[in-house]
Amino acid sequence: MSPPKDRAANREKRRAKRSNRRDDGPLLRLVQEDVPRRPVAARAKELQPLTPAQEAYDASIRANLITFGIGPAGTGKTWWAAMRAAEALKNGHIERIIVTRPAVESGESLGFLPGEMDEKYEPYFRPVKDALEEYLGSGHLEYCIKAGIIEARPLAFLRGATIKHAWLIADEMQNSTAGQMKMLLTRIGENAKFIINGDPRQCDLPHTARSGLSDAVRRLEAVNGVNVVRFREEDIVRHGIVQEIVRAYESDNSIPSSERYIEDNRSGLNRMLGING
Repeated sequence: MSPPKDRAANREKRRAKRSNRRDDGPLLRLVQEDVPRRPVAARAKELQPLTPAQEAYDASIRANLITFGIGPAGTGKTWWAAMRAAEALKNGHIERIIVTRPAVESGESLGFLPGEMDEKYEPYFRPVKDALEEYLGSGHLEYCIKAGIIEARPLAFLRGATIKHAWLIADEMQNSTAGQMKMLLTRIGENAKFIINGDPRQCDLPHTARSGLSDAVRRLEAVNGVNVVRFREEDIVRHGIVQEIVRAYESDNSIPSSERYIEDNRSGLNRMLGING
């Protein structure tokens, strides 16, 4: 055993070495801490479609069991689906809202993200969560999440489930495989609606894999109770410049179609801040 004098000297050396390291503490705390936000009040204004495509999308959601919203980022697909789902929940037409999407994002999977499953999946849930908060308000949304009335589930976790008396919002589904899409569509049960959104031109699947979204639209577009609404660049409502950005990337044929319209997993700053789009 080392003498007390040697142990004290070793401690001093370790302390000096630590003091010479860069102090990342404040940056880490800034990233990790949940910064308090001002509570969001429930929406009072009536929903109004901003484009003919949104109007057609809204009519389809009301009239059909399954609605596919296909088109580029910023057209309001996710926001509108979440707002109508929140309205149906608040009015007592359904008992639950389920949000899902494939866990595919820039080549990473849930297994490589830190934290428990709920923490890992939270960034995927965030775009819909922000829209639900805008309609329901912070307090009601928090209650619904804690009570399991609003639930976010990774796509793989829906296998074997039957979705009843609920609306299911499936986002970024261009990143599902044909098998995953079939599994999802066959979960629909009594008094349920499925709203399935995505843009085949944003597919992050390996080039050898077939997008389940494109495959499902091709197979089901003529099926009763299923409708497909296609959004175009002119339907983008996020910001005028987004239309120009999308057109610029789309016109560049040197960029593979699967790499176009890459959008961050919060679906844009506006939606994160609770602004339409």
